[in-house]
Amino acid sequence: MELAMEVSFDVTEQEREAILKPLRAYNLSHTGSMPFETVGILLRDPATDEVVGGLYGKISYGWLFIELLSIPDQMRTQGTGTRLMRTAEDLARQKGCTGIWLDTFSFQAPGFYRKLGFTEVGHIIDYPPGHQRHFFQKRLR
Repeated sequence: MELAMEVSFDVTEQEREAILKPLRAYNLSHTGSMPFETVGILLRDPATDEVVGGLYGKISYGWLFIELLSIPDQMRTQGTGTRLMRTAEDLARQKGCTGIWLDTFSFQAPGFYRKLGFTEVGHIIDYPPGHQRHFFQKRLR
């Protein structure tokens, strides 16, 4: 049987899930159960209770993936990012994680993650053009 192939630039969530379903089944057949948990460490403005930054990640396969880390401009270089990362590391240890991984662009924070003990495990040159995307990990055990 040959399947019809269609290119779409407007993929629905239902179509995305249809692509993921067989991939998840295949992965489960090789890894067993895949516990998946999201975590957020929120920075709130005390005057408005509005979330103004923070950290968002996912725990799976015994690793914490930090997907987002955002610090308000006026709070940069004041230790807020370090406190967020230390809180995430403590949380990952409490959850029994082997380590933490993340990615960042060359114009963002590779030096920051190196100072926190992360090791670069790869990068993509010219992504975005003229820059690099760096991938880091930090083993906790």
